[in-house]
Amino acid sequence: MSQRDLVVIGSGPGGYVGAVRAAQLGFNVTIVEKDTRLGGTCLLRGCIPTKALLHSADLLHEMRHASIHGIRATEVSVDFSAVMTRKSKVVDKSAAGVNYLMKKNKIEVVYGMGRIDGPGRVGVRAKDGSTSTIDTKNILIATGSVPRLIPGVEVDGTRIVTSDEILELTTIPESLIVLGAGAVGVEFASVFVRMGSRVTVVELLPRMLPIEDEEVSKEFEKAFRKRGITCLTQTRMGRVVPTANGVECTVQDPKGTESKLEAAMLLVAVGRAPYLEGIGAREAGVNVNERGFVPVNEYMQTNVAGIYAIGDVVPSAQLAHVASAEGIVAAEHMAGAETRPLNYRTTPSCTYSDPEVASVGLTERAAQEAGYDIAVGRFPFSASGKARILEQTEGFVKIVSEKRYDQVLGVHIIGPRATELIAEAGLMIQTECTTEEVSRLMHAHPTLSETVMEAAHGVHGSPIHI
Repeated sequence: MSQRDLVVIGSGPGGYVGAVRAAQLGFNVTIVEKDTRLGGTCLLRGCIPTKALLHSADLLHEMRHASIHGIRATEVSVDFSAVMTRKSKVVDKSAAGVNYLMKKNKIEVVYGMGRIDGPGRVGVRAKDGSTSTIDTKNILIATGSVPRLIPGVEVDGTRIVTSDEILELTTIPESLIVLGAGAVGVEFASVFVRMGSRVTVVELLPRMLPIEDEEVSKEFEKAFRKRGITCLTQTRMGRVVPTANGVECTVQDPKGTESKLEAAMLLVAVGRAPYLEGIGAREAGVNVNERGFVPVNEYMQTNVAGIYAIGDVVPSAQLAHVASAEGIVAAEHMAGAETRPLNYRTTPSCTYSDPEVASVGLTERAAQEAGYDIAVGRFPFSASGKARILEQTEGFVKIVSEKRYDQVLGVHIIGPRATELIAEAGLMIQTECTTEEVSRLMHAHPTLSETVMEAAHGVHGSPIHI
C-alpha cells in the first residue's frame, strides 16, 4: 500500500491534465490507466487519429485540384496503408508526449483497472490478475466515454463498426452508410468520400449538425451534397442486416415510407455514453443520474467528499478541451488553490469536416428564445481575399448580438479554418465584448480572421467588402 494526495482514474485529456496541474501544486499523484498506453479516447481512438486522417484527405483533395494553382500533379492516388501508418505515428508521438509529462511532473503511472474500494482507497487489478491498493486523500474520476450503441444494431467490427473500429481499417470501403450527422459522423464522411467511398449519412433529426445554428446546418448540408454525399435527414434507421457484401439497412423517411440502403459498411455514430463500468462509483455512494452521468458542483465535486469527476462522465459537453479545463478546476480546488468555475458559454464546438464548422455561445434561435432583442451580422468567405487565395470560399461568419448593449452572444462559422478562428470568438464571450470593439480592432490583411471583423461590421449594417 502507498499513500497519495490524489489518484486519477483515467489518463485522457481530463485525467492527465488534472494530474499535471495537481502535481504543479505540490500533490503526490498517481494515474491509473486500464489501457496499455496513456492518452485516453481522444488521443488513441478519437480526436488525434481522426484529425490525422482528415488532414490526409485534405491534402489528397488539394493535390487533385492543384492545376487551379498551375501545379501539375498527375496520377494522384491513395496508399491507404501508408495513410493509416502515418496516423498511428502521430498517435504514438502524442502518447509519448503524455508519458514525458508524467515523468517531468513526477506522476506515478499504474496500469490496470482502477476501482474505488471505499473512502480514500483505490484498488488496481493489472492485466496479469495481480492486485494492489492505493490510499489517497482525493480521487478524480476521469474515465471518459465509449461509443453509444443502439438496440438491434450488432457491432461486429467489420461490416458494422463504431469510431473505434473504423480507425483501424486496412482498406477503404467501397461504400459507407453513416448513422448520425453529428461531429463524429460527418468527419468520417468527409474522410472517406474524398478517399473514394460512396457515402450516405442518415440522421433522425431534421438537419445535419443538429446542435449548430440552423443557418449553418443548411449551408453544411448544401456543401455535403455538392461533394456527392447523400444526406437523409428526418430518417429513422430500422432493421440492419449483415450481408455477404456488407450490410443492408431499412430506413423510414418522414412520411413513413420504407426503403433499403446497401453498403459495404455501416458506421454507428450516434454519440457517446459515459464509462463507469467496474470502477465502483455507485458502490462508493457517488450519485449517478438516469442518463448515466455523475452530477457535480461548480468545482467538479461529487456528492461524496474527496471524490471529484470530470470530462465525459459528467453532464457537460463531451469534448476534450472541456475535460481538460474541468481537470484544472478540480485539481486547484482540491489543493486549496485559487480557481475559477468554468463559464460553459465559452465552450467552443468544433467539427473538423470539409467544410469546417465551429461555434461558441448562443445560436440565433436560442438567443431569441432567451428573450434577447438581437442583431445579426454575416460575412461570406467568398468576399475574403485570403479565402480566394486558398480556393476555399464556401461558408460564412455569423455574429449574434443583443441590441441594447451590443454584447456578442454567439459566433458561428462554416468555412476554411473555422476551428482556428473560433478562439477569438470565445474571448468575445468571455470578456462580454461588443461588436463595435471587434469591428474597431485591426485584423491583419490578408487573413481569414478579417471575416470575423467584417461580420461585426455587418451587425451594424456597415460591412466594407460586400
